[in-house]
Amino acid sequence: MGEPPKPRVSSASSSTGSFSPSPSPPLPPATHPVTLVHPSQKKKKNKTKVLRVFRSVFRSFPIITPVCKIPVLPGGGLPDPHRGSRVTGTLFGYRKGRVSLSIQESPRCLPSLVVELAIQTMALQKELSAGMVRIALETEKRPDKEKTRIMDEPLWTMYCNGKKAGYGVKRDATDEDLNVMELLRAVSMGAGVLPGNSEVDGPDSEMAYMRAYFERVVGSKDSETFYMLSPEGNNGPELSIFFVRV
Repeated sequence: MGEPPKPRVSSASSSTGSFSPSPSPPLPPATHPVTLVHPSQKKKKNKTKVLRVFRSVFRSFPIITPVCKIPVLPGGGLPDPHRGSRVTGTLFGYRKGRVSLSIQESPRCLPSLVVELAIQTMALQKELSAGMVRIALETEKRPDKEKTRIMDEPLWTMYCNGKKAGYGVKRDATDEDLNVMELLRAVSMGAGVLPGNSEVDGPDSEMAYMRAYFERVVGSKDSETFYMLSPEGNNGPELSIFFVRV
């Protein structure tokens, strides 16, 4: 048996600016044993004071209306990266398919969240090339949801840069999702393509991916935000993903 196919990293990988694939002959996919581990269950040390600060700040944020209610930071700045928790985020999808978002504690952990977004891979590539992408996933606030974590919501209305795109759907990680995360186990930041089965699915079987560190900021029980972190000194696009109950 030969070694499993490795993900190819495009020339844009150092900037995490896009997940545009560079052409190459695809290889047959293989399902490999999953060696990803469960996220740590250790309790965070006392961060109550920090969370109170974020709650008070987020409550004061203006809301973009009428199309999309995304919290906006005064002056357009990002939060202090030392005040949130850093996670690994991966956007991946077939060239003519919808993009999925996977959140992991680290590249070696099983996904803690997988959401199928209401945008196609090629469309997201186009938005990223413009320099700034803000994705808002909104769900309705109701009394029966008081004890439901926002990340446990099954369905969100999705907006991309203020325009309604459809619905984001939370799902359990599929075998294909886990295979992708396994192939990217050694990748902390980068962009490129994974080989597909061209004999079965045709020339569009290659899967594009973009992986980066994200800063996770909890505003309240009804607001969580993920800010993509670019390498220092890099002028790549800004990507923010908002989960909100409105």
